[in-house]
Parts: sequence; structure tokens; C-alpha cells
Amino acid sequence: MAAELSTDPHSARLDRTVTWSVIALVAATVLIGALAPRPAHQPAPKTVPASDPAQNQSCAEWGDGCKVCRRIGEETACSLPGIACTPGPVTCLRGAGEP
Repeated sequence: MAAELSTDPHSARLDRTVTWSVIALVAATVLIGALAPRPAHQPAPKTVPASDPAQNQSCAEWGDGCKVCRRIGEETACSLPGIACTPGPVTCLRGAGEP
């Protein structure tokens, strides 16, 4: 047996209200995304003159866009790279003595 569609005016009005509410929410989200101010441009990372930042004692933290390495005392600790990461040039992210 086929289900009969309800022609109840209250249900139809509720359906229209929900439909227009969803449309308004989507439109507001798109407008906010388009009109929101962009974050300030961040300065370019400092390049390390040494070929290996792990050997450069003036660099406390460095990375290649996939993993980040940090000097902890005399040791060096590095994060694991992401699955689909393409490494870029190694740059110093934080100099020694910087917060």
C-alpha cells in the first residue's frame, strides 16, 4: 500500500518554516565567510644559514612543513610527519632564547 501524503495545513506551514530557516542559515554562513576579515599576514619564517639546523645552536626549533624538531637541552626531539605531507625547505621557527 502506498503511503498517503499529508495535506495538513499546519504540517505544510512547519515544513516551509524549516525549509526557509535552513536556507537562511546557509546564506548567513556563506555571507559571514565572505565578509569576515582575513587574519593578518604572518611574517616569513627565518631561514637558517647553516645547512643543518640541528647543528646550528642559535635555532631552538625548526621544521620543514611536515615535522617540527625542537632542541631540549642537549637532545633533539622531532614530531612525526603527516601521511600526505610534502616537505619544504627546512627553516628555523624559533631562535634560542625566544619564547
